[in-house]
Amino acid sequence: MKLSAMCIRCLMDRQEEKVREYEDEEKKSAYLKEAAGIIASSKEGDSAPYLVFQMNQAYERFFGKFMDYKKEKKEFNSLMLDLEKELEEKIRSGGSREEILRNAINYARSGNYIDFGALSHVEKEELMELLRKAGEEDVDGHTFDAFRKDLDKAKELVYLTDNCGEIVADKLLVKVLKEQYPDLNITVMVRGMEVLNDAVMADAEEVGLTKLVKVIGNGNGVAGTQMDLLSEEAREAIEKADLIISKGQGNFETIYGGGRNIYYLFLCKCAWFSDRFGMERLKGVFINEKDVRV
Repeated sequence: MKLSAMCIRCLMDRQEEKVREYEDEEKKSAYLKEAAGIIASSKEGDSAPYLVFQMNQAYERFFGKFMDYKKEKKEFNSLMLDLEKELEEKIRSGGSREEILRNAINYARSGNYIDFGALSHVEKEELMELLRKAGEEDVDGHTFDAFRKDLDKAKELVYLTDNCGEIVADKLLVKVLKEQYPDLNITVMVRGMEVLNDAVMADAEEVGLTKLVKVIGNGNGVAGTQMDLLSEEAREAIEKADLIISKGQGNFETIYGGGRNIYYLFLCKCAWFSDRFGMERLKGVFINEKDVRV
């Protein structure tokens, strides 16, 4: 996705926040100049997550490893696992096949709130409120009908995950898809390396997703799906997929525009996404690649 002026400003603001507490002003200035240089020298199609990946490498040279999110990942994986049974009951309360699938989409989308990259603060209370309201949210009718028709025809589906905790809600949607479309081969993709609080293989194993479907890593530490950095296995999975479900803003930013049959599922967590999709903050998007206008 093309980098906007708003994204450029946000990128630099977040880099300054990362180094604000350090006392060495000379080192801080040198780092921020390098971060600005990464943006200035970026190619036309370089996305924000890819540039952050490069900035993170620069940060490590100046300051060492940035904070890890092991504590947050454990906390939110555990929280969502504790809620899993209740969430599944709510999903299945819809009754009809269509309502159950619609509910599963809504709960998976609400889980996209657990994002320490896009949000300054992730609050449990706000997550619980989003989950409480998930069953009442709308799913675009045109997109939902097209999605079901594509599912009827598809043989290979790739599900691109985003964050820890959220992956439990993804698991429930995958479970519904497996039940309703037993001939559909589903491959779930997680990040290949630790980045922010994004889900990696250890998270997929912790929440039991690996017992349900095949899960693969994407081979890199970009907080998205950067096609030119994917492992051979990940690239082949995407290339042979009839249908892709892409969770989160980072995946949208990195994979949008490739002309694939992708259904994007995320919450609008920043001003750019809210403006472009005409949504209030933390409202949900479910849209196919061909219908996106950005």
